[in-house]
Amino acid sequence: MEEKRTETIFRIDCGDIYLQEFRMEDAESIYRISNQPEISQFLPDWKSTKEQRVEWMTQYEIPANQAFLQAAKTANIEGQFLKLGVFMKETDECIGWCCTGIKDELPSPNREIMYAVSSQHQKKGYATKAAKGLIDYLFTHTNVENLNAIALIHNRSSNKVIQKCGFTYLSQWTIDKERYNHYMLCKSDWKKNMKGSPLQKSRLLSRA
Repeated sequence: MEEKRTETIFRIDCGDIYLQEFRMEDAESIYRISNQPEISQFLPDWKSTKEQRVEWMTQYEIPANQAFLQAAKTANIEGQFLKLGVFMKETDECIGWCCTGIKDELPSPNREIMYAVSSQHQKKGYATKAAKGLIDYLFTHTNVENLNAIALIHNRSSNKVIQKCGFTYLSQWTIDKERYNHYMLCKSDWKKNMKGSPLQKSRLLSRA
């Protein structure tokens, strides 16, 4: 008798896009997007060779996602990291990523969200939808009470996304000799903003 293995996939539904945990088949898309000049100028740490991207996903990002999702079962995610791909629902094309983790350069509580959308899909609202989907998940299903977001002061698009998500501007920070705008969103403020708005649905998908 042939044994069937079932893989469980974490996904957040965001309307015409969805967020899904990194998988090895996403490595090519993540590599390609991270090396686009429009992305690497703001996120140089994501730039890599194809071999590096495969290694990072295998050795660090996928295991970290698994640890996060295991911790999320108790809602206590503490210092865990989660990296999700952003996908077009109609085509299943990976067009970017949306992540959460601890930003060591910021004072506690220093959990942040960050995101990127490929150059071909920018200025269509996808980054805002992705960020809101992750924010809704974190405030609904985990013990997170505060979220941070930073953007280079000259990255107008990213600053707009953060503002559209309801974050409050706090101050400017210098990180690695670059000036960033620092924002924060408290769960209490998120609840006020969410009144009358539908929550994004997070779910675990199983496939044989």
